[in-house]
Amino acid sequence: MSGLLQVNDLKRHYEVHVPEGLFGRKASLKAVDGVSFSIEKGRTLGLVGESGCGKSTTAKLVLGLIPATSGTVEFAGTRVTARHDAHWRALRRRMQMIYQDPLGALDRRLPVITQIGEPFEIHNPEMSAAERTERSALLMDSVGLRPDMAMRYPHELSGGQRQRVVIARALALEPDLLVCDEPVSALDVSIQAQVLNLLDDLRERTGFAALFISHDLKVVRQMSDRVAVMYLGRIVEAGLPEDVFRRPQHPYTKALVSAIPTPARRGKRERIVLEGDPPSPVDVPSGCSFHTRCPIAQASCRNEVPKLVESGGHAVACHLVNAGAAPAVQAAE
Repeated sequence: MSGLLQVNDLKRHYEVHVPEGLFGRKASLKAVDGVSFSIEKGRTLGLVGESGCGKSTTAKLVLGLIPATSGTVEFAGTRVTARHDAHWRALRRRMQMIYQDPLGALDRRLPVITQIGEPFEIHNPEMSAAERTERSALLMDSVGLRPDMAMRYPHELSGGQRQRVVIARALALEPDLLVCDEPVSALDVSIQAQVLNLLDDLRERTGFAALFISHDLKVVRQMSDRVAVMYLGRIVEAGLPEDVFRRPQHPYTKALVSAIPTPARRGKRERIVLEGDPPSPVDVPSGCSFHTRCPIAQASCRNEVPKLVESGGHAVACHLVNAGAAPAVQAAE
């Protein structure tokens, strides 16, 4: 495994109290349970899965915002930890994040041009106020914000405009890695398209790598060079977008892909409806964590955790697929 960012067997477990019986019991909540991936410079990895599968926790671990239970994160050959010391701050200068809720990510008491210039104030304290304002104005222009918006406050902007402010601030220090955690999920569809096109154009111009997290498979397909599918804290399938979406192998991925809306003129796709709800990460089933909802599960699925096996650049964590025993895959248009 090689690349600008390398994540190796990353785990984040939380000790929680479960109200059970008279006094309850302690349990381990496995938010992320052995995730590995790599991102090369200028490339985007899309991370998809249901809510609660561990996508956002993975993002925080990558940036060193929270400590890992075990495993490693390496950025440009340097270990990322959550010590929040001078070494961590130097790395964070090159690793930025776009949050899901732009209003929550911004300070409502400060005008947007001041917030866009905050990274300069923190990491380049020698920069003059005039230069900081000039650089911030250039960033506003690069993300499509008008000069008259500079002194507005976040609540005076639309959702799409606020997200552009967050993007401008994230790009201020010209980072090598951008972590996008559901960056368009709170926006209208038309505004989503504008923000996605903006991110795509900025990536082509600046060459940053990106970890793009979303539950919207169509968005991930548009933005990613490679896709990884998460379920209950683990990656169950990974590969090129055209492989994952047109030829899904894991039963969970097949169900996700079957739920993507299809234009009527292209015919109906058979919808795969999974039985039951995802298990709690506090009580992850033994063996393959998906076996309680899998329509083709066998005895081995209940007893042995499947490994993520790669073949021809497409990796799948499924006993039956890797043994060649799974039924034929229906191509998804």
